[in-house]
Amino acid sequence: MREKSYSLAVCSTLQSKLYDSDLYMSVEPQLETDMIPAVILMIIFWSTDLQAQSVSPPDLQAQSVSPPAQYSVRLVDGTTSCSGTVEVFYRGEWLGLCSEWWSMKVTKVLFRELDCGNVVSESRGPLAEDGRRGVRIFSRCRGHESSITQCDIIGGRGACNGRYYHHVTCSESVRLVDGAGLCSGRVEVKSNQSWASVCEADFDRQDAEVVCGELGCGAPAALQGGLYGEGEGQTWDNEFQCKGKESLLLDCDTSDRENNICLPGNAVGLTCSEPDDVRLVGGGSRCAGVVERYDQGEWRTVGSDWNQRDVAAVVCRQLGCGSTVSVLPGNTTRGFGVSCSGSESSLRECSRSYDLSPGLTVICSDLLVQPDISLTDSMGGVSRGHQGPEVFRGYSFTITCSTQPQYTGGSFLLTFTGSNRTQTQPAVNHSAAFLFPAADDSHQGNYRCVYDNHVFSHNFSSESELLSLTVTASRLTAFIIIIVVVLLILLTAITTFYLYYMATMRKRREQCEQHGSSCQRQCHGDGLSELQS
Repeated sequence: MREKSYSLAVCSTLQSKLYDSDLYMSVEPQLETDMIPAVILMIIFWSTDLQAQSVSPPDLQAQSVSPPAQYSVRLVDGTTSCSGTVEVFYRGEWLGLCSEWWSMKVTKVLFRELDCGNVVSESRGPLAEDGRRGVRIFSRCRGHESSITQCDIIGGRGACNGRYYHHVTCSESVRLVDGAGLCSGRVEVKSNQSWASVCEADFDRQDAEVVCGELGCGAPAALQGGLYGEGEGQTWDNEFQCKGKESLLLDCDTSDRENNICLPGNAVGLTCSEPDDVRLVGGGSRCAGVVERYDQGEWRTVGSDWNQRDVAAVVCRQLGCGSTVSVLPGNTTRGFGVSCSGSESSLRECSRSYDLSPGLTVICSDLLVQPDISLTDSMGGVSRGHQGPEVFRGYSFTITCSTQPQYTGGSFLLTFTGSNRTQTQPAVNHSAAFLFPAADDSHQGNYRCVYDNHVFSHNFSSESELLSLTVTASRLTAFIIIIVVVLLILLTAITTFYLYYMATMRKRREQCEQHGSSCQRQCHGDGLSELQS
């Protein structure tokens, strides 16, 4: 302030002298010319001093804040703090991520770094504008890292022409940890910026339905305390009271826990079924056809340039279709490509790309649907017993094998447990009937239908459930047996009553003989009255 006042004083003095009429008239032109640069220098000095004084302490503090670390990540243009388009801080600026391949392991690490929950979905983001810069990095993560910088990173800045940015969505307040995949693990809820495990007593199946739905998984399959270990942090101190229809766990009602202690081994573990977002089409079976995955509101063809066998193994596993029988390359498609190691529990855990890839036609081992087995008769000799169907001895019965109309041809094999006896018949209209003229004890046991067919240049088979058959006596024989049993019961009752009466009378006579003739007459009269009654 002292320098500023001095500058103003000098400028004021010079100005007054220059414009003083007496002095101005007496100064020579050369002296006037020499004074003007001095005035200009003083004004510049004063303005510079004002600019230096105008720098405020908050601006100085902002200049001292260090920029984000290299390869830091953030999400932009999302609906929540845990959703949006991925941006990476690279060489002093935030750039959209437009790498060719995107790994689910990288996504897990990204959300762990952002302190979010489980991965719900990852999809193609907005198309990069021509000439817009982005970053194309290839990160090799194992999935347990706490930040992207701990992964092996290859790549750098470049143009993203014709490519898409990556868009990801994650849960904000609930997650499953230490599980085998995205849909299993120990339930943890975010409370006061930290994650807390949930006690088994505070969590039921309706709560599990909400969690599975919030994480983009299927229905709950297993719910058990200590199933996926114990949490290291705090325990959620409320009891959830979900109705099963809420979209978020924290939308459910809660109540105070009756017992504030959650014993070790009671941290609830949850296993959800895999989402119904993969299908095989055009193969005549849910376990054969071209691979498609539901993505961004539509079914898209899935392709792969390499490790196609591993991709097929994941598809068959997710669909519950057994193991892979064959993999056939299809037409190149603009769907999206995947790359799997073969151990993933679902296709969304594999790496993916939106570049051109040849489609896949996958044939799984459980190609044929399970056949049905049933028991019928034409003479009324079959009934339903406590242990299953019963057939009367001597009556005929028929065991029918049938299957849904998937493929033409094939045959049915009827097996009988406990012996090597089998029968085979061709499938006519997708069924076959095995007739037994007269039932006897040798027909009692367990039967099973096996459907065999040769399709897609491979042999396939499928087994039905067991049919337990009991051979019993006929109705007439059973009726006679019942009559005989009833008569025997009546005869036994009469005989018992008679023996009891005779023993009682004998005892009374002995007592009368001891007390004289008058007593004998009384005993004789009592006995007579008893006989009359």
